[in-house]
Amino acid sequence: MSDSAKPTLLLVDGHSLAFRAFYALPVDSFVNREGQHTNAIHGFLSMLILLLQNEKPTHLAVAFDISRYSFRTREYAEYKGTRGETPPEFVGQVPLLQEALKAMNIPTVTKEDYEADDVLATLAKRGSAEGFRVSVVSGDRDTIQLVDDDITLLYPNARGVSELKRYDRDAVLERYGIEPYQYPDVAALVGESSDNLIGIDKVGEKTAVKWVKQFGDLQGILDHADEIKGVVGEKLREQKDNAIRNRKLNRLVTDVELPLGPGDLERRPIDPAAVREIFDRLQFRTLLERVMKIHAEETGGSVQESNATVEAALPPVHRLVDEELAKWLETATSGGDTALGVVVEFVGGAVSGFGLAAESDSVYVPWAPGRPDYRALEDWLASDAPKYLQGYKRQLKLLTGTGLELHGVVFDTDIATWLLRPGSKPGDLSAQVYETLGESLPQSDPNQLVPVDDEVSPATEAWFVRRVAEYLASRLDATSRRVLDDIELPLVPVLARMELDGVSVNPVVLARLNSSLGTTADDLAQQAYAQIGHEVNLGSPKQLQQVLFEELGMPKTRSTKTGYSTDAASLADLQDQLPEPHPFLTLLLQHRDATKLRQIVETLERGIGPDGRIHTTYDQTGTATGRVSSNDPNLQNIPIRTAEGREIRSAFEPTADFETLLTADYSQIEMRIMAHLSGDEGLITAFNEGEDLHRFVGSRVFGVEPAQVTPLMRTKVKAMSYGLAYGLSAFGLSKQLRIETAEAKQLMADYFLRFGAVRDYLRNVVEQARVDGYTETIFGRRRPFGDLTSNNRVLRENAERAALNAPIQGSAADILKIAMLGIADDIVTGGLKSRLLLQVHDELVFEVARGELDPLTEIVTRRMRGAADLRVPLDVQVGTGANWDDAAH
Repeated sequence: MSDSAKPTLLLVDGHSLAFRAFYALPVDSFVNREGQHTNAIHGFLSMLILLLQNEKPTHLAVAFDISRYSFRTREYAEYKGTRGETPPEFVGQVPLLQEALKAMNIPTVTKEDYEADDVLATLAKRGSAEGFRVSVVSGDRDTIQLVDDDITLLYPNARGVSELKRYDRDAVLERYGIEPYQYPDVAALVGESSDNLIGIDKVGEKTAVKWVKQFGDLQGILDHADEIKGVVGEKLREQKDNAIRNRKLNRLVTDVELPLGPGDLERRPIDPAAVREIFDRLQFRTLLERVMKIHAEETGGSVQESNATVEAALPPVHRLVDEELAKWLETATSGGDTALGVVVEFVGGAVSGFGLAAESDSVYVPWAPGRPDYRALEDWLASDAPKYLQGYKRQLKLLTGTGLELHGVVFDTDIATWLLRPGSKPGDLSAQVYETLGESLPQSDPNQLVPVDDEVSPATEAWFVRRVAEYLASRLDATSRRVLDDIELPLVPVLARMELDGVSVNPVVLARLNSSLGTTADDLAQQAYAQIGHEVNLGSPKQLQQVLFEELGMPKTRSTKTGYSTDAASLADLQDQLPEPHPFLTLLLQHRDATKLRQIVETLERGIGPDGRIHTTYDQTGTATGRVSSNDPNLQNIPIRTAEGREIRSAFEPTADFETLLTADYSQIEMRIMAHLSGDEGLITAFNEGEDLHRFVGSRVFGVEPAQVTPLMRTKVKAMSYGLAYGLSAFGLSKQLRIETAEAKQLMADYFLRFGAVRDYLRNVVEQARVDGYTETIFGRRRPFGDLTSNNRVLRENAERAALNAPIQGSAADILKIAMLGIADDIVTGGLKSRLLLQVHDELVFEVARGELDPLTEIVTRRMRGAADLRVPLDVQVGTGANWDDAAH
């Protein structure tokens, strides 16, 4: 039988290639939404897909090691002993890789007490004997010994796994000058550092090859060892046992008993649903498309069919106006509660059309304001008829000013995606379609009635919005659905209004502060230069490394890829390590503070709109905890306690037709939630009796009367109380308070002795999350934590710390959102002109209309105090003033 007529058996060394892929691709660039590193999986699967395309195997298997231990380690305990610990980022990748291979219907083979190479060797030799053309893919040079007329080795080059060198018999002869079966004799003499097999001193590859060619094999060399002159001959005779041991260990076993033979490894079609599920978890969109393309080619289908893209099944797009549109709306919503997918089309910031989609039909409505033939659509948009959207807030804001109202939104695919996966950012509609349905948005059909021929019709997009929404709705549990319906969706119009209103700032104050900070930064830089006798770029990590660790000889900070860290935390730690503060380091840190503040001021100046107001964007899906974040510009990063931070806040003022600013925030809300969730009687008593919490805790911990608690004692228990909720360790507490670790441990022990319910709660919340796979807030917001059971210690411990605090911080976020909703409703129903401007952490900032201070204050305090029914009262602090700083309390 000719080679071309033979079936092709492809055998892959799983661990070998996965490790090479791990080191070939950047670790931090491949992390999925759950925080699992995936670079080894991505590199391996990319290589495998290329092999499937290029080699077109009829039979295929991947072999894996079960552990580091095998019969070789029993014979030689130091075998592979020089290999370090498995990188924590690699841990967990192999099981996921094996899951992906299973979905692709690719057999994986292992054997207890043997290595993957032995499995490959057995299958290769059996395959060759049974008439297969065999290709072995491995990064282990020992597999060279398998090469013969029917077995080829595909060996990755030094750059990773993207390129494979093909070693047939001729290629081995050309590279080494010996037959493939003689390679283990060469390796036995030279040794193999990766396996901790020590060879013969002074014997390199050239010498070993010369001896093998002269004497035939290792045994022949040893039989003639006395004839080999010089130092190398002496070393050979002295260390021959090394070579004998190496040759015994590097021989691959070719008769391992396996559950599968070559004939059992025939290629089978993939499981499309399983492939989509695992590739979605790994977030390998491009790789999925490549796999589905191969599947389509091999099964004779089309790529679209294999990818379950339903372009052929898309409903026709109609362009409707007037009576036809009214009739379509009546028919499409005849079920009463039937929700339609809605997409608002904008061109140049103006509404240009609408896409509407029912279950089996969709329409495109070109828009022209003021035309009576669109009255049916206007009425439907303003009604409570249920609607599905993607990007509710964005579309609501763009509709503002058009005269169109939008009500009845019962689902936003962005928010629902985030509630299901709060640790990841929802993508655009195309990404959501891919991630939920395993499909792709189709290209526009130019024969359909679409507004722009080279874009997908908004009507088609609306049809996909509806399908994605229904899929996500089926995945939301009852508690998450309540969070969506009762908190998140009602909050969208409130945040949209805040963004549109913006907040007035005084540009003169910002300009003065910018100039002052610039002068301060320049002065600090000149003083820093004077300390070292020359100028240096204070923003360059490389130049700072030269100054700090070479010129000044300071202790090294943590190591990074580019040297030693010069970030703010590392330099602050470095300053603490020194016997006394170094003036250059002090000036450097002060310069950084001034520069950072100036950057904040400059960002605010650039953010002032033509109306003299800053319009931040509130990201409702930007955090895993549920808190709202602020962007473009960020109004939540302005320092509170520094003089410069207060001066920045003083630039935020009410406009002329408003009376004052009012600020309101919760006092110690996270500790109050801790008291509620833990049920600790001591904390509950302190809050219910209006005690100074930290003085009360300090008196219990230190065993003194409250009046005897010193400021230092209070500082210690305050740091510990908040730190415990964030997983602070005794070491972390000691660093924060600059005390010995032993004292920090004792402080924590004393705390838990007197507040045992807190200890029990903190312990139980993580264990319960490990069982459930998620944490839950008081209101039912869930946050998944798959890494709590990870084998990767770093990932697991990070998850434990986050799970510890998630119910507390998430509940605080929910409470503030509920308060905002109540306040917004009361402002409208009370006919007030005052408005909510800012939400910054636990603080709300209002612009108060003239004569409305008292009713607004009553609304704000009542709604904030009543936002949750806890075992302790919610304390609200209110302040007023001519600017944000003056209104502080």
